[in-house]
Amino acid sequence: MSRYRDPLTKDLFSWEPPKVAVGYSNDVIGRGRLDNKIARIIGQALRDARDEGLRRSDVASGISAFLNRPISEAMLNKWSSEGSEDHRVPLDAFIGLVQVTGAKDLLGFVPGEFGLTVIEDEYAGLIEERLLDDHIEEMLARKKVLLAHKRAKR
Repeated sequence: MSRYRDPLTKDLFSWEPPKVAVGYSNDVIGRGRLDNKIARIIGQALRDARDEGLRRSDVASGISAFLNRPISEAMLNKWSSEGSEDHRVPLDAFIGLVQVTGAKDLLGFVPGEFGLTVIEDEYAGLIEERLLDDHIEEMLARKKVLLAHKRAKR
């Protein structure tokens, strides 16, 4: 017989830490050539935007307005196609894509290729504080060693 579960009681094991790093998972990025990876993340950003109610034509016109030059839906389709080797997304259009879709996970891709991570601003202070705490602990430990050596010489 199953027990009655109180719906107002929180499950302590269901908590997950907030996502700190910005970027798509390796499942989305995949493997292979760099241009294929870029096409995959652009395609994922466009699918996510569609799920939020933003059509590709809306994205194209939004990027056009952001860049003040024409960007067509066909260009978006080419940028998100792994089979299209002729068309590469320009950096300014990539920034426009992030701006229009709100897909900040796109921003984690390039630094991720170099072993770096993009984080939200709100976490930068916490990380710096922790690094300072670690440095202070290291300095205090070094000071204890020096004092111990000084006492041992007496």
